[in-house]
Amino acid sequence: MAKEIISLQPEIVWKHFYALTQIPRPSKSEEKIEQFMAKFGRDLGLETLIDEVGNVIIRKPATLGMEKCKGLVLQGHLDMVPQKNSDTKHDFITDPIDAYIDGDWVTARGTTLGADNGMGVAAIMAVLESKNLVHGPIEALLTSDEETGMTGAFGLKAGLLKGDILMNLDSEDEGELYVGCAGGVDANISFNYKEEVVPAGHAAYKLTVKGLKGGHSGLEIILGRGNSNKLMFRFFRHASKEHGLRIASVDGGSLRNAIPRESFAVVTVPSAQAEKFETCVVKYQAIYKKELSLVEPDLSFTVQKTDLPKSVIENSVATKITNAIYGCPNGVIRMSDAMPGLVETSTNLARVFSSDGKLIIQCLLRSSVDSAKDDLSEMVSSVFELAGANVQLSGGYPGWKPDMNSTILTHMKSVYNKLYGRVPEVKAIHAGLECGLLGGVYPNWDMISFGPTIRFPHSPDEKVNIASVAMFWNYLVETLKSIPQK
Repeated sequence: MAKEIISLQPEIVWKHFYALTQIPRPSKSEEKIEQFMAKFGRDLGLETLIDEVGNVIIRKPATLGMEKCKGLVLQGHLDMVPQKNSDTKHDFITDPIDAYIDGDWVTARGTTLGADNGMGVAAIMAVLESKNLVHGPIEALLTSDEETGMTGAFGLKAGLLKGDILMNLDSEDEGELYVGCAGGVDANISFNYKEEVVPAGHAAYKLTVKGLKGGHSGLEIILGRGNSNKLMFRFFRHASKEHGLRIASVDGGSLRNAIPRESFAVVTVPSAQAEKFETCVVKYQAIYKKELSLVEPDLSFTVQKTDLPKSVIENSVATKITNAIYGCPNGVIRMSDAMPGLVETSTNLARVFSSDGKLIIQCLLRSSVDSAKDDLSEMVSSVFELAGANVQLSGGYPGWKPDMNSTILTHMKSVYNKLYGRVPEVKAIHAGLECGLLGGVYPNWDMISFGPTIRFPHSPDEKVNIASVAMFWNYLVETLKSIPQK
């Protein structure tokens, strides 16, 4: 399949994208891709450095006659979200991505593809490598750990870069220009619990919620997809009251910025309730499938007998945990008044897991309004603090306020119209682009974000539209030719 992918047009972009799929680069494990990119820059004879937080910076001089143009910073992130289906054998630390062509798209077998943000990085590599493009002074800023903490953007030092314009290549709809994004904050919640002996006369079961689509917790939260953690604890609340359910362990979701697709639990119930309990699972699967039939056609909620666990979570704490998770806000909280159709504020109850006397919950809260983000943080905190949990808010990052008078926005609207005969849509995005943080370090930057069409990022269904990559590349090339002068 390598030959087919690197033969796609434009080859100069696709060959680099395929090369990126062969280098494991999950968030927090980016040493290989950082060294690969540094070698790439140095092999081209370009000034290259890696800063103290793992950002790779590569500088390419202006082509002849373009020296007076404003300096351009092309920016993308090196890491990818490591998501796979439960039946897919894949180690993101060691294994390459198995990419293939599926009709008009490139996707991967059972895992995320890494088009987010591999396509943007590949385009930057193509610009750096090309000897035929016309452009002003260019700096490539390839940031680390964007997906799990924006570590590279947080750690970027002022004065390191010289450019005037930032082009972020991390948007996911060709023909759209993004001029604003939401800020976010992580809610890290923990309950301490004691383990109790499994009550006498209990039978054990494994519960599984799976088949959900998941996806990007910013871009796709508006679609109303199911949250496997919320579905699991909704059932817990009912079954605890009606059938004496006890929780032994739970493991739901995987990443704070991905809508949880799968949740697993081991529970016990009195043997006298076993038949009714099994019937109740079937009943709730029917309820969930009816409620979510259009958005989650493959949803399943199943029960299977299993061996008795060594212990269960103490019941008083399990009740508090169940009630708090069941009552925790999740999904879209408010739509934007300023930009119709845009989510303003949302939250994703992303991760729930128990281990060694602790139950950990991770949520990612987003809003384009800082006061609304603060309000949502307090709302979520209050629910869990009432239940006796420890709540820590961390990793907060600002949003990016739109500037509709931006010079680069005006320029790129004109270029797109000349190239494709229509004016691109101008939007803000309910996701955490690095522009908000980077603009805080370099307040002089005129910023914009664009990219090819990518669907279902942060999930194993991720795919990139082949035709859109060519349009995205041609647009970038034409824009480079006419960057305004200083």
